[in-house]
Amino acid sequence: MNRTTLSFIAGVGALAAVTGFAALTSPDASGASPAKAAAELPVERTSLVCPAPSSSDLAETTYTSFTPVTKGTASDGKAELLSAGEESGAAAGDKSAKDEKAGKDEKAGKGGRTAADKPVLTAKEPGKPVTEDASGADSPALVGTADGKFAPGWTVQQTTQVAAGTGRGLQGVNCTAPDTEFWFPGASTAPDRTDYVHLTNPDDSAAVVDIELYGKDGALETTVGEGITVQPHSGEPILLSTLTSEKQDNVTVHVSVRSGRVGASVQALDDKLGGDWLAASVDPTGSLVLPGIPKDATAVRLVVFAPGEADADLKVGLASPSGSITPAGNETLHVKGGMTSAVDLGDVMRGEPGSLVLTPSDHSVPVVAAVRVVRGKGAAQETAFIPACRAVGQRATAVDNTAKGTRLSVTAPSATAEIKVTASAGSEGGSAVSKTYTVKSGTTQEVEVPVPSGLKGTYALTVETVSGGPVYASRTLTSSLDGVSAFTVQALPDDRGMVAVPEADEDLSVLQK
Repeated sequence: MNRTTLSFIAGVGALAAVTGFAALTSPDASGASPAKAAAELPVERTSLVCPAPSSSDLAETTYTSFTPVTKGTASDGKAELLSAGEESGAAAGDKSAKDEKAGKDEKAGKGGRTAADKPVLTAKEPGKPVTEDASGADSPALVGTADGKFAPGWTVQQTTQVAAGTGRGLQGVNCTAPDTEFWFPGASTAPDRTDYVHLTNPDDSAAVVDIELYGKDGALETTVGEGITVQPHSGEPILLSTLTSEKQDNVTVHVSVRSGRVGASVQALDDKLGGDWLAASVDPTGSLVLPGIPKDATAVRLVVFAPGEADADLKVGLASPSGSITPAGNETLHVKGGMTSAVDLGDVMRGEPGSLVLTPSDHSVPVVAAVRVVRGKGAAQETAFIPACRAVGQRATAVDNTAKGTRLSVTAPSATAEIKVTASAGSEGGSAVSKTYTVKSGTTQEVEVPVPSGLKGTYALTVETVSGGPVYASRTLTSSLDGVSAFTVQALPDDRGMVAVPEADEDLSVLQK
């Protein structure tokens, strides 16, 4: 084995340890000994980006950062969030904004950073949340990194209360890892909706992004959705209604990155039904789970998109506390290739929490999906979104929980599972507690959420799969806001805090001498 080959292997191993998104396997070779079992090691570095929270002067935002305690990590490290800088103005064609930012960047150096930049939020220790508040419409997008003991499972959420106006209510979103492709079924260009796709670039070079919109009849004609430049360390909100003149209630947004990488989220604001963040759906696949629809939902709309040319025929199942049932009149859903399909399920929950489970009727065709959930009646209605998501896997976390305003729903669509739920120490005091639960196959359970003893402040909930499974989960936050029962829902996908790294068959250091 030569030195070039050794360098390649070392580079791939380092990449796996840093990103946490790779599992390495060895190719078969005749006469070669099999590779040793891969070891599960904590990731060493994690990146997250948070979109600008609101354009409302009445907005009150809380950022919460948390890392669960993980065995085998380094003894040191840090996790911090920095301002991504001002909007570049590129989306709106604001020349003065671009000139002003260019001047700042010239003074600050590459990416607009200065030595005086201070973190907006800095973690203190794994196992304990830390929070920071912001007010008004001037809060920027944030970019952050965590390394060492803070990297595995690092979770950040921004939760915003908007007292009045379009999108009033409770808006929550998990800050996301930067990537190169995102799918958002459930957006809208209807007259009563104001939807933005927020793009945040954490890197030192510009990113170039394409945005495609798909309605009930296929791709919508767009004007400026191609080649959008997102400047380094910048956040860019793109108003969907400026990309097309077509007005449709149900639209799928596809974000693809030509160069660089971005974080992406859709902010969906309604004139009458409040608003919330629409997180990206899991990558296109044949079977999907949309977990944790609240039991008091008054209206549920399922939106599905098939990215390819093939049509998808899906069975629609509802995993309830007593078992799997089929929504009457909506047993199946036909989705034409390249088109967005939507079905109103109405008051399908009937006082019980549940999860939608989509499976192929015949052959499997990859799809993406999300549900829009409405609670309340009349002028007191509020909206949230639940995308199809990954399973909890080894571990998943939701932060910014309160003693009385938190609900946790867990579903085991195919096999009975045992889970462990840990409530962390509080952000201002309290001791962590854990409980185990059994979730029967085909059911959704709204488990009794553990609360830290002596809780002060907010806390994190970490869900771990003990046996069986797979399980899917979501957390609902509720609060009273001027007579409105405001709420937001976040899914709990696997935090990918561990990565599989195979052991070497021989001591390669000997060969390097």
